[in-house]
Amino acid sequence: MEKGELKRNWIREELAYGVGALLYSPAIQPFIADSVAEGKFAWPYSLALCLEDSISDDAVDEAEGQLAVTLEKLKCFLEGGEIQPDRLPLIFVRVREPEQIKRLEPVLVRHSQLVAGLIFPKFSVRCADQYISYMKELNEKSQHIIYMMPILESYDLADLRSRYHHLYEIKEKLNEVRHFVLNIRVGGNDFSNYFGVRRSCRESIYDVQSVSSILIDILTVFVKDYVVSGPVWEYFAGKEEDWKGGLEREVRLDMVNGFVGKTVIHPAQIPVVNRELSVKEEDYQDALSILKWDGQKLGVGKNQEGGRMNEKKTHQVWAEKIIILAKLYGVRSNENL
Repeated sequence: MEKGELKRNWIREELAYGVGALLYSPAIQPFIADSVAEGKFAWPYSLALCLEDSISDDAVDEAEGQLAVTLEKLKCFLEGGEIQPDRLPLIFVRVREPEQIKRLEPVLVRHSQLVAGLIFPKFSVRCADQYISYMKELNEKSQHIIYMMPILESYDLADLRSRYHHLYEIKEKLNEVRHFVLNIRVGGNDFSNYFGVRRSCRESIYDVQSVSSILIDILTVFVKDYVVSGPVWEYFAGKEEDWKGGLEREVRLDMVNGFVGKTVIHPAQIPVVNRELSVKEEDYQDALSILKWDGQKLGVGKNQEGGRMNEKKTHQVWAEKIIILAKLYGVRSNENL
């Protein structure tokens, strides 16, 4: 793979939408590579090896060492055929702070073909320049592009007095390295913590209006130029109609609002997210029709079902997104909603 070429030879937009269900796993766990090789997780998914909140402060060195071991095992499994290239997830490393990138640089450069990118928690105006500077240095030394996914979850975005200024300042900084930015991610739990609230499995993040207002502001600023992923869902066991139904509802609301993808914390959540990322047959057919509209005198018409309007000028961007999602996550029948 030549310098500058995308992981798996995907086009840039597909790679951004392909992050999808991002499974978080503490990087200190010794069995991660084996679980990937054994196909224990529903496909497709992406994998985040976390060095931040899931690792205690006195175990960081051990976790960094295990990260190197995990990446080396994955490399060996890939070269030995235990993992087929089309079953290797996009792999990300969630760091604790900018300086950790420098410590991890030798490992990241050595495994740049495996590591799709880095995740930056509590990304803000205060730390943006340092993260961006280290990412530039890392990619100068790396044979393959290593992307970045900042998480917007810091208190200065919860504070209404500074929110809009900081959001647009962050965007201006990220726009300078847009070719390195794969996703914008958001923190639901961190924002909930600021307000001392927590949603139940029968509620969505959009019911918590103090938090949802922040998420929608982030979306408004970034979604035109970036793929923005939805917040984590905490529930993964118990009554299926509660935790699973709640996750289904929240991902649907994510998608309706413009978020694509979801941070997940348990393998059981992956197939639920994938199903909601798949495209309804009616939407797929409408998208195809809209994208083939050139040359027609009318710019508006009925869809195939005859129940809603399709308009070339107002549905073009939606249609392009639907086609990408259909390619990545499949098409489901209208009856199987």
